[in-house]
Amino acid sequence: MLLMGSAVNAQESEKGNLRSYNFIELQGGGQLTFTDAKKDKLITPVGAFSIGRYFSPVVGARLHVNGWQAKSGFDDLGYYKWNYITTNADVLINLTNLCASNKSGSHFLNVILLGGIGLTTAWDNDEANVMAAANRGSNLNMPLVWDGTRLSHNIRAGLRLETNVTKPFGVSLEVNANSLDDRFNSKMNDADDWQVTALLGLSFRFGHKYCKKQAPKVVEEPVVVVPEPEPEPAPEPKKVTVIDTIYKKVPVTIHEEKFYKIREADTEGGKSQMKRISDFLKTYPDAKVKIVGYADKGTGNAKLNVKYAQQRADSFKKELVDNYGADASRIETDSKGDSVQPFSENDKNRCVIIDGQAEKTVMEYVTRTVTE
Repeated sequence: MLLMGSAVNAQESEKGNLRSYNFIELQGGGQLTFTDAKKDKLITPVGAFSIGRYFSPVVGARLHVNGWQAKSGFDDLGYYKWNYITTNADVLINLTNLCASNKSGSHFLNVILLGGIGLTTAWDNDEANVMAAANRGSNLNMPLVWDGTRLSHNIRAGLRLETNVTKPFGVSLEVNANSLDDRFNSKMNDADDWQVTALLGLSFRFGHKYCKKQAPKVVEEPVVVVPEPEPEPAPEPKKVTVIDTIYKKVPVTIHEEKFYKIREADTEGGKSQMKRISDFLKTYPDAKVKIVGYADKGTGNAKLNVKYAQQRADSFKKELVDNYGADASRIETDSKGDSVQPFSENDKNRCVIIDGQAEKTVMEYVTRTVTE
């Protein structure tokens, strides 16, 4: 096993020296609460759980919770049990890594010194109370037997043997001694009660971090280099400004509104509008115009209003074609009747609305710099 451990050390040290890692551990075993009775009668089971971290290969800390049953009593009267649980904060010192010349942190077996403080809670002390009540008036050393729940300090020191800490799973053997309040075992001795615990554990390690291993330095022989003559500097490139002409199309629109009196389909007015629309169609050969007729809801009925609105749109188109030379194929008419009221004022809805769309080509100049 030692030969195998040495081989493992050699392989894992290639990662570099161990820096830190986390762990959790489950433990089980037995404990002995010291008193003036036969020691083999006072051994009880104990279980434990801990979580911790090694901040370096030498120093770590854990939060350790253990407990189950404790036992005390008298050889001539009998024994009594109670339950307890201890929560301790412990400091861990890896003596193997502290003293070893190999700082990789991957020794096959590690000796760890531990110590800490905590709080013990004990309960279910009925058997001790029954014994004290049955022997009241005798010389029984239980003048202050406790009932209910008992809190006590816990001062701990111990030693651990633990297998390779760089592996995910490890096995440990731990023995620790705990100093508690004198009333912990219900017997008064004017000194702290002592409890010794032996635990066998299985741990899981994770989050291993290593210091990067530095590669050995290679010393090379100096090489004498004869400098070559410096080349003549190349002439700086000449920059020239170029102006590019770009042609692009942009949208062009026209919008006109023509209003009518009741049932009126045409008027003599609006000549300036007609002129603007005909000029728009002549200026932009691809332009299209849509004339939509409307009628107000306050007059007539829906059927008649559709008719009047269409007459207004058709009359407007005819005027454009006959008197202004507009291309009829590029003019579309439609009637909304009184189903759409584009204006909030009722009388303004006796109208036609003309919208035209086209595209025109514009020229832009873009300046850029090129290198010759």
